[in-house]
Amino acid sequence: MRRQVTAAVAAAFVMVVAAGCGTPAGTDGDLSDDWRPMAQAEQFSPKAGECHTISEPTAYLTSYAPVDCANTHLVETFHVGTFTGALAARTSPPKVESATMRSTFADCDTRAKQFVGGDWRDARLSVQVAPASPAGWAGGARWYRCDIFEVDEVNGPNGESDAAIQRLGSLRDALAKRSGLLLSCMNEDKWGMLRPVACTTGHQFEYAGTWTAPDRSWGDATRDEASVHSACRAVIARFAKVPVDAKLPYRTGTAYRFPNRLLWERGDRGIRCYYWSGGTSVKRSIAGGGTAVLPVR
Repeated sequence: MRRQVTAAVAAAFVMVVAAGCGTPAGTDGDLSDDWRPMAQAEQFSPKAGECHTISEPTAYLTSYAPVDCANTHLVETFHVGTFTGALAARTSPPKVESATMRSTFADCDTRAKQFVGGDWRDARLSVQVAPASPAGWAGGARWYRCDIFEVDEVNGPNGESDAAIQRLGSLRDALAKRSGLLLSCMNEDKWGMLRPVACTTGHQFEYAGTWTAPDRSWGDATRDEASVHSACRAVIARFAKVPVDAKLPYRTGTAYRFPNRLLWERGDRGIRCYYWSGGTSVKRSIAGGGTAVLPVR
């Protein structure tokens, strides 16, 4: 009985197919062109304006959970760019702390200044590049995130740390007006950390600006103290509006903070320069004060 039913069904099937050999009205008889094309797979990409509670500079899809920047977060993505040329042709994403990423970091550096409305190194801020994860790269992703974040007032740029701290609110235009993030007057504690104080309070240090060091190894750069002090004296002179001449070393002492080694490898060549009073306690800012605030001593 089972075989007979099967045979009957098969016969019916043949009849239906045979009957379909005619072309019904409104059709062309070609089934191959009646399928809708499949939608192209859409590659994941983050978006500028997103904030994140994970600060690592590698963007894994599994940990991608952006939050509103008005809420507590660690880093803010202010730009999403695309690797091109030799970088895009790589079989794996470039390492964050590598020479191949320096041009990408330079792009994020420039865009960060535009985003916050000033040089981010003048403040308790840091910048990083976050490329796509290895799995995303293998799937065709060639984007990178430019992230900016706030660092601690003591262990941050004054202590050479680069750890993001929690904050609320976007950093867009944060330096376009006077901000509590800006570096200013300080005193050194017993651990050698520079702690911020009001400039009307007795202090010995004041942030004057940043010097961009030449591109060389971190070890060579940190050992060349004489060159860094000389460059920072010129930064201080511009800040205080005094001449850069043979008398300058007798007007000001200097201190500086290097980017840490990882930042240096990332491409950061900005060395923060500080006026140092030489031990004397001062109670005003030297900004624009001229030779009256920096006399020859």
